Amino acid sequence: MRDFISMKDFTKEEILRILKLAKSLKENPQGNLLGDKIVSSLFFEPSTRTRLSFTSAAYRVGAKVLGFDSPDATSLKKGESLRDTIKMTGAYSDVIVMRHPIDGAARFATEVSNVPIINGGDGANEHPSQTLLDLYTIQEEMEKIDNLKIAFVGDLKYGRTVHSLSKALSMFNCEFYFVAPDLIQIPEHILKFLNNRNIKYTLVDDYKDILPEIDVMYMTRIQRERFENLDEYEKVKTVYEIDKNSIVGKCKEEMIILHPLPRVTEINIDLDDTKHALYFKQAANGVPVREAMYAIALGKYHLDEDEIDVEKRESISDHEEIQCKNNRCITQIEKTRNKVLEENGIKYCYYCGREIK
Repeated sequence: MRDFISMKDFTKEEILRILKLAKSLKENPQGNLLGDKIVSSLFFEPSTRTRLSFTSAAYRVGAKVLGFDSPDATSLKKGESLRDTIKMTGAYSDVIVMRHPIDGAARFATEVSNVPIINGGDGANEHPSQTLLDLYTIQEEMEKIDNLKIAFVGDLKYGRTVHSLSKALSMFNCEFYFVAPDLIQIPEHILKFLNNRNIKYTLVDDYKDILPEIDVMYMTRIQRERFENLDEYEKVKTVYEIDKNSIVGKCKEEMIILHPLPRVTEINIDLDDTKHALYFKQAANGVPVREAMYAIALGKYHLDEDEIDVEKRESISDHEEIQCKNNRCITQIEKTRNKVLEENGIKYCYYCGREIK
């Protein structure tokens, strides 16, 4: 069995095997693959596509689903801890899919759960299932993933989809453009991760000059709910808004536009009927990808890790005296082992991935 918490837990070879399995399940449905399994769907934060596609994927492989889509209807309203919620739901099911507003919550859940955990998004940290369906879409449309030029546009500071996808694409020698104002530019800890892997990237505040060069434009919503200061949100909420006139004829013929959705004003609906717009197809690809994740998490398929030469760049240790300073980290809320991950001489929080200085 296998957890899905962060993209950096997987090698390039494993990612390609997951995508291959997803394609196989899409082309050859297996309606009773998980007929004896129960999925707990725990969404502590609002969701449409992620929650529904995980539920659809479970039904399509024969699993049953229980859970909640709002913590207001659960014992969390009575003060129950995440630790206890995970322990109890693990007793009722074979795998837990969870979305949580706190960074590192999914990693923490693996320490207290006796069943596999699939991270459906933890705060502003990571979103591995979204990344896998993004990679699946890129591979299907571009017929490759390696050596592409990707522009991430919008909320890169809080955008967990961007954080996960940039980590995954670093394995495919892609070149990045991070397009955002300074206020919501990509976090330093992500740049250090890319620097350690010698990945080429450029920080810019306007996409127009790079539009003719890029293969993939990954748009994101400015996430009002992540801002602690709403005045800052007001400054950037409409900073990037693309439409047919600003894109068509100004980009590569084969360029694709992706978006993890939901969108607000950043993509005009007049782009929807162009060949560049792939975001709805991208969302639909979430179903076979999540079918594959279930199959791997529950041991129906194996990634044959022992056959893969994994380069170890990091070490993990307990440091009771060190605590993460990220006030959105699970270590600020639950009692943890204060694990520290060290890579190339730099210490990071094991749970939320932030550098510990």
